[in-house]
Amino acid sequence: MFHKNIKLVLVAVLVILSVWQFSDNNIGNGIFLLLLTFFPIFLYFKNEFILLAFLKLRKQDFVGAKVWLDKIKKPESALVKKQQGYYNYLHGLMVSQTNLNQAEKFFKKAIELGLSMDMDLAVAKLNLAGIAMSRRRKIEATNLLNEAKKLDKQNMLKEQITMMKQQLKKI
Repeated sequence: MFHKNIKLVLVAVLVILSVWQFSDNNIGNGIFLLLLTFFPIFLYFKNEFILLAFLKLRKQDFVGAKVWLDKIKKPESALVKKQQGYYNYLHGLMVSQTNLNQAEKFFKKAIELGLSMDMDLAVAKLNLAGIAMSRRRKIEATNLLNEAKKLDKQNMLKEQITMMKQQLKKI
C-alpha cells in the first residue's frame, strides 16, 4: 500500500510525463499515460486493502478480512477521512461478534468520520441499537432504530428493524 501522498505524487508525475509525450508528438504514449493516472486516483479514494477486506467479509471470512485490515499501518495518516470511517466500520463488524465495548467504539467512530453509503450507515446504527438494547438503554436504541429505518431506503433491513422493535417492547 502506498501512502496517500505518494499516490498524489505518482499522479503528478504521470501527468507531467504525458504532457512531455504530447509535446514530443508521441500522442499514443501521452494518452496511455493519462489513462494510467486513473488507477492512483481511484486508489486514493478507495483504499485497496479496505476493498480486499470487504471482499473477504462478503464471503464471511472474518480472519481474512482482519489480515487485510491489519496491513494498514497508521490509518489516521494513511487514509482519507471516509476511508477511516470504513476502516472503523469494518473493525466494528468483525469485533461485534466477540467484544461489544470495542464494537461500540468502532461504530461510533465510523459514524463520526462518515460513511459514503446510506446502507452502511444504517447497518452501523442498527448494530449500535443492538448494543444499546443489550445494555438496557431503551431511548438510545429507539432513536438509533428510527435513524436506521430512515436510512434504509431499499427496505433491506426492514425485518431486523421490526424484530428489534419487538424486542424493545419486552424491555
